[in-house]
Amino acid sequence: MKKHLVMAVVPFLALGCGDDFKDENGDGIADGIREPDSVTVVTPATPKGTVSGQVLSTDLKALSEATVEVTIGSSADPLSATTDAKGNFEFKDVPAGSQVLLTFTKTGYATLRASSTIPSSAGNVPINNANVSFGPVTLTRLDGSLRFLLVTPQGRPAANVRATLEASPAGTIILSNTDNTTRVMSTVVVEATSDDQGVLNFQGIPTAQELARYSTPGQLGTYKLWVSAVDSNSDGVPETNGYVDSYSASSVVASGTTRLITLPYSQVSNLPLNVEGSNVAMLRGASDSHPLRNMVRSGEPIYLYFNQPVQQSSLLVRLTDEYAKESLPVTVALGNGGYTATITPGNGVVQTGKEYNLDLRAVSAENGDLYSTRGFFFGGEPGSISPVTIAEARYQESLVPPNVQNLNDGERVYINFSAPVWSPFEGGFESAEVFFTTDLNGDSIQGNVRGEQGNARGFPLIRDEPAGPYVTRTDRPELPVFPITGSLYSTRYSFIYTSGGIPYSTLAPNGVSLVVAFSSLGRRGLIGNYESIWGQPITADLTVTGIAIQPAPVTPP
Repeated sequence: MKKHLVMAVVPFLALGCGDDFKDENGDGIADGIREPDSVTVVTPATPKGTVSGQVLSTDLKALSEATVEVTIGSSADPLSATTDAKGNFEFKDVPAGSQVLLTFTKTGYATLRASSTIPSSAGNVPINNANVSFGPVTLTRLDGSLRFLLVTPQGRPAANVRATLEASPAGTIILSNTDNTTRVMSTVVVEATSDDQGVLNFQGIPTAQELARYSTPGQLGTYKLWVSAVDSNSDGVPETNGYVDSYSASSVVASGTTRLITLPYSQVSNLPLNVEGSNVAMLRGASDSHPLRNMVRSGEPIYLYFNQPVQQSSLLVRLTDEYAKESLPVTVALGNGGYTATITPGNGVVQTGKEYNLDLRAVSAENGDLYSTRGFFFGGEPGSISPVTIAEARYQESLVPPNVQNLNDGERVYINFSAPVWSPFEGGFESAEVFFTTDLNGDSIQGNVRGEQGNARGFPLIRDEPAGPYVTRTDRPELPVFPITGSLYSTRYSFIYTSGGIPYSTLAPNGVSLVVAFSSLGRRGLIGNYESIWGQPITADLTVTGIAIQPAPVTPP
């Protein structure tokens, strides 16, 4: 074998070293030298390959005069050729191992691009396997159109809306070489803007008939539409969200080339108008009523974030305190195209430790849906805890004589705390109790009757959360400015001043002292504590001196 190899190579070397060396066919082997046999392979100094193929229409007819450009590697200047009468093209002397990008164009047809790599074995002798075949290449005609009529959610033409249409497949390339065979797909993308009547007209696309006929089991002919969001007043908030949909070419053939599209609302259209975010949790959902999530600092606005835009001037807000006796000043402003609202109570209205009620109504700008809710919030700072004290004791004069300004047996006494308080008990004997530091039965012995400090039993304290103002007249009792929602936290608790049968002394209210004995709960075996709106347990006894008078309701003459 060594001797055979030498005999095959030496003549080539002898001629290659002479002055008459020629290689006019560019195969890397001197002209006139017999090609080696199948045993001997000689690698040329500069191996070359070819790129070729055929360009057809989608009905498989040859496309002549189609332009084919090839970019070799990082070369800035592509080579160009045109197809012959049979649609064929060929590029020779392409360096082996190089990457090539081919672009196929013809006026009135889709443009296709594909890339491949020339095998590094290009030009090897005796087998030339350096050809990369692009083909058949099929191009679709661009003589079709598709129309869409855009309508706003309110039923008006959606004018000046930008949209993009993609038609696929707009052509295919069967790419093959010795390493693989792949199918390259192409698409056509066009843009359009709707006119004053909301009409989008896409032209220069494959017809539905051609796209449907050109479909394959793995790639159905499809049009895909993207419609941009609509911001007609340029405030950065879309009145209508974007829209995306696909249409098979076969369905367009069956039902025509015009489509009616009602654009969606900026939010899901089947949802009612609602508040999605707020610093008052009650307005986000009625079940979230904990004070720490419904606390507003003095001077801080209340923020609302709607799930869809609200009509301008449709937002109505009323504000009142825990007794709902009068409306408190409040202003409201819509922003961000109606998606947000800022509710600002009047200067100094919101005070720490007070409860407030809101009545809120709004109308959707999209579908006319009415949003209406009532809720409450508390004045305060979650991280700044205020101790609870007794702000006032007040008794309600009875309508039954003797109607004098003294605390009589059977009259109700209100204990008003400095901040709303929550009770774990429902009243009765399972609650905190109230004791007087006064001799209630007049026997000069302190602590020998119920309700006297030192006795085992006091007056049960019950939550007396207001539903409206104190009543001052019998013919037309005062009504709340709007029905308010109970929070189960209240500044007002009460008890009945009665022994249950043994008359107590009439008390002059000015100098009377009484104690709310929260500390007695544990001694009586009751589990649980009263809590402030800051979540702090109230365990210490609270004392107040003097009882104010709430006059009995009167009957006007």
